[in-house]
Formats: sequence, structure tokens, C-alpha cells
Amino acid sequence: MRGTLAEFIGTAFGFPTAFLSVLLLVVVLYWLLAAVGVLDGDDGGLGLEGVLAGLGIDGVPATVVLSLLTAFSWFACLGGSVLLNGLDLSSPVTIALGVAVLLVALVVGVLLTRLLAWPLRKLFPNPPQASRNDFIGRPCVIRTGTVTQTFGQAEVTASDGSSAVVQVRQAGQDPLVAGSTALIFDYDGDGEFFWVAPLDPNL
Repeated sequence: MRGTLAEFIGTAFGFPTAFLSVLLLVVVLYWLLAAVGVLDGDDGGLGLEGVLAGLGIDGVPATVVLSLLTAFSWFACLGGSVLLNGLDLSSPVTIALGVAVLLVALVVGVLLTRLLAWPLRKLFPNPPQASRNDFIGRPCVIRTGTVTQTFGQAEVTASDGSSAVVQVRQAGQDPLVAGSTALIFDYDGDGEFFWVAPLDPNL
């Protein structure tokens, strides 16, 4: 039993599986921290959507995709490493075989992750796309020195907590200056700006 466990550990943390074993430990630690509430388990701003889309994997959170990819690749590499047992790891041929096993394992990981991502997409529906009309009826803070019929910018906070600086205009001559609060009441699609009116922040 001890011999089998020692052999497994030696293979898991030997060449070429060691690299993926470290990544797998990071993945396990990540999800343990997410389970106890230390991390929220979302993408965390990884910004890998373009890379994953290039691999044909989209519609699933990047953290889930990377976890699956790491796990599948690790199992494939562990299985392939059995072929290297008993070989001289300092041999150029063995090193080349190890690199080939690692690359094949990564390819297998990508293919299996793509296969599993299809049904998983149903569990992660795309959130509704934000619309400019969502800002109508929301207060904003003027960021330019003044707002006229042809000039002005303001910062508005969306319902999800994110903020954006938008082009604003007013039809009257109200003293809308930097730091003052205004109400967005309409959007001009042709000019791509919002109409605003003064708003008492105490209301």
C-alpha cells in the first residue's frame, strides 16, 4: 500500500506531471477558499474571455473552465507519465517524450473541457446586456465645468454598481456645474447623449 502511494506521489510530482499537479493544487485551494467565503468564486477580472473563445470555450465562467482544463489535463498527463516509468529522466529522448506527453495532455484537456462546456452553458445564462435606456431616470453627477445644449459630461451609476461617464446636454440655462446633481430623463440616439435636468440631492 505504502509502495503504491509512494509511486503515485512520485509520478504526480515527477516529470512531466509536476507542473500540472501544482496548478491542480492551486485550483483545489481556490475552490476551498470560495467554499468558505474567502473568495466569491467568480472570474475575478481574469480577462481571459478572448483566449477561451479562441479555444472554442465560451459561455462558462473562466474559473470553471480553467479548473476543468487543469483537472482533465492532469489526469491525462498522469496516465501518460506511466509510459516514462523506469526510463532515464536525464535522457534527451525521455525529456522529449515527457514534453510530448504534457502537450498531448493539454490538448486532451482542451477537448474534454470544450465537450463539457456545452451542457454547462445552460447553468450560466448570459446576463442581459446593459442598455443606454437603463440610465434614464437615474441621477448623475456633473463632471464638466458646465452643461449646455452642446456640451457636458456626467458620471452615472448603474443598478449593478458600475459607473460610467456619459455625454449630457440640457435644454435650459440651469447652473449645472461640476459636482452638482442632475436627473437623466431622456436619451438622444442621433446625438448619442442624455438629456438632464437639475436635481436636488436632498430629495
